[in-house]
Amino acid sequence: MTHRAANAARERLVQKLAGSAPDHDLARTRLGAARISGADPLIASLLPPDPRPAAVLIALLGEGDEAGILLTVRAAHLRHHAGQIAFPGGRIEDDDDGPAAAALREAREEVGLDPRSVELIGYLPDQIVLTGFRITPVVARVTGAFTPKPDHREVQDCFVLPWTRLLDPASQVEVQRPILGQNLSMRDIHYEQHRIWGATAGILLTLLDLVHE
Repeated sequence: MTHRAANAARERLVQKLAGSAPDHDLARTRLGAARISGADPLIASLLPPDPRPAAVLIALLGEGDEAGILLTVRAAHLRHHAGQIAFPGGRIEDDDDGPAAAALREAREEVGLDPRSVELIGYLPDQIVLTGFRITPVVARVTGAFTPKPDHREVQDCFVLPWTRLLDPASQVEVQRPILGQNLSMRDIHYEQHRIWGATAGILLTLLDLVHE
């Protein structure tokens, strides 16, 4: 895919999400890349009955051939999801003024992103994860130059997933992942040495679905 086509796809996304509100509708809530209503029954049976609210920031960076989405590599010493690819984000605390405030707070703590340099665009449908969270993805554009400064207590590294790679079907790899003794088909996203899977891949694939609608 050309950089021009990738930029056009990004702008379609921005236009579709502009002014949207957090979307907690169960009919649109995702489990991985699929709506819960259409998810594999075995996985759906594992859904937490009362998931805790969380938020992540889908930060759109750069222009032209440098346009992409900010991702982090979680620190190797963490108790949960060590070394996995993730968006900046975390649990919504009681004093956070909604998902956007939580996502921006976490992004500042994890990678040093100043909220004043962020332009909020909108929200993707919620994502349920089997570890017990309901994640609200917050989409925003980073204005101006930004150099991530990872807090190594939580983040091992940062990288930018280019739009051209995200939109390339060759980046998606069908995998069989064992859950409860059964191999279930899922889609990962590969970029250079990175393998993006789980909720992060599910959110990116949801984003792609919206771009292609």
